[in-house]
Parts: sequence; C-alpha cells; structure tokens
Amino acid sequence: MSYNHFAVAGSSSHEVVYGLYQCRGDLSMPDCAACVSHSVRQLGALCPGTCGRALQLQGCYVKYDNDTFIGAEDKTIVMKKCGTPTGNDDKIAARDAVLDGVVGGGGSGDGGGDGNFRAGGSKHVSVIAQCVGDLSGDQCQDCLKEAVKQVKNICPSSGYADMYLRKCYVRYTIGGGRAYFNSDNGGVKFSSVNI
Repeated sequence: MSYNHFAVAGSSSHEVVYGLYQCRGDLSMPDCAACVSHSVRQLGALCPGTCGRALQLQGCYVKYDNDTFIGAEDKTIVMKKCGTPTGNDDKIAARDAVLDGVVGGGGSGDGGGDGNFRAGGSKHVSVIAQCVGDLSGDQCQDCLKEAVKQVKNICPSSGYADMYLRKCYVRYTIGGGRAYFNSDNGGVKFSSVNI
C-alpha cells in the first residue's frame, strides 16, 4: 500500500498521535517499503521525543503529530529550489504548458489515497506532481494549482525546480537536467526535506 494514515490512542482520550506515510506514485511496493522504513529510522534519530515531525524524501513522505492534520488542506510553502535560468523563452513556454497540463488533468471527489500522482512531459520537459493522499480531489487540485503558481513566480526561468507545499508538490526539469522517474531504492539515497 503506497499510502496509509492512522491514529494511535494513548492511555487517555487526550493522548492521540496521528500519522501517515505516502510514496511517490511511480514507485514499486518494495521501493516504497524501503523508503518509508528509511524515513521512519531517520525521524527517530533526528527528532527523538518530539510530538510532531515530517520528513519528505524524493520517494516518500512520513508525518506524525499529536494534533490532527488528516484531511486538512495546507498550502504553506515548506521548501523550494530553483535551478539556474535557461535563457530560453521557448523552453519556459513548454514548461508552463506541461505544468498546466499535468495540473489540469486532475478531477474532483475522493483523492483515492494515491495522492493523485501525476506525471507528464514533452520533448524537453518532465514534470511530476502529487498530493498527500488524505486530500479530496478538489483539495488536491487546489493545492497543485497553488504549487504551480508559486513555481512560476519564484522560479520564472529556471531549468529545474522543486516546489513543496505542506500537502502537495510539483517538480520539473527542462532538458533532462535531473531525473525524477524510477529512481533507485525509492529515493532513499536522495536528500530529505524536513517539513
């Protein structure tokens, strides 16, 4: 299962911990399991005794908190990375078209737990986008539209960019500058984003 959320009750009704994990939609189940396991180990080492924390790897996302966050929309920017400018208006126009197409391909209703993973591309542009699986389809669409708006504003001519909002992300590369698809070991070897 590439997405799951849960609540664990303590000895009193006031002691509840909420959590979720989610893998990138194109990962195999073994890669997903490896990524989530790695994330949980990292969270334990990085955040001992904390009431809430999140860790985003390129292949998966893990979050826990003693305040409920399941199903709540949150479009706060938590991490952004812009590549070097391309200097090519045609490539930026192609980027914008692919970003709009990937986000425009969404729907409404239940998000289905997979986080509405989306991937698209053209000759020069590759895009992936995904929401956390606890969002409805409408909430996901709203979050991804905001992520695309922010990436266009903050990284207007970048050759690649990552825009992580608290409940969704969008990433693109122009001209194969970075590989996002089918990464080895579920993204475990890549850098993390503490959110």
